[in-house]
Amino acid sequence: MALSFLPSTPTLQSLKPSLPSISPPSSHAPSLMLLTSSKLTGPSPTGPFALTRRHNLSARASTSHYTPTVAEELADVTIFTASGDPVAFKDLWDQNQGIAVVALLRHFGCPCCWELASALKEAKARFDSAGVKLIAVGVGGPSKARMLAERLPFPVDCLYADPDRKAYNVLDLYYGFGRTFFNPASAKVLSKSRFDALRNATKNYTIEATPDDRSGVLQQGGMFVFKGKELLYARKDEGTGDHAPLDDIFEVCCCNAIA
Repeated sequence: MALSFLPSTPTLQSLKPSLPSISPPSSHAPSLMLLTSSKLTGPSPTGPFALTRRHNLSARASTSHYTPTVAEELADVTIFTASGDPVAFKDLWDQNQGIAVVALLRHFGCPCCWELASALKEAKARFDSAGVKLIAVGVGGPSKARMLAERLPFPVDCLYADPDRKAYNVLDLYYGFGRTFFNPASAKVLSKSRFDALRNATKNYTIEATPDDRSGVLQQGGMFVFKGKELLYARKDEGTGDHAPLDDIFEVCCCNAIA
């Protein structure tokens, strides 16, 4: 498996089928900023998120980085199911009170995104139990989404393709060569725990899942939680592999889960 996402990579090596292997260091990179809503108060949770409640998320800022109408801006963005059917964002979850975790992966050929997708798959039962809709979107066509869904595997009814990066543009997610290969945030993927998770998630990895439009490999992802049209949580990935901690997502969901 080619660990082509490393910040020290001097070229677009993520498009090559093999690269030298690396050994994971023991240190951890520091956590980075995430954006969260101030409306995260509520009674002590029970049920699937009962053990996740903490006093604070790993870092805090304001969702004022996004307008209150960001869900409406996303509403008519058309993406595709893994089978190739077009679907509007507004049809992915209940726009009144439904809670949705929207994970925007980098691209379907990114090993780090296979790791994130694997973690989301493991968390899906908890989301389902709390009435939370899981939505994962990746850069690439439907055929690329199917490769990830079949090989990881990942629940195909939760996976969507955004080949033109329309949702990524609306959410103003980071893009570029420097962010993809040289951002310090990417160093956290070299921690021992992340390295092991990455190795396990990519046992059936294929570079064929990389988007046909190679410019898509420079796209960064992000994690969002909506309740209806209200944005509860937003975090942009600073660099490749810089994913939102799932404990933070559970924290938000446990405070807002549908009874």
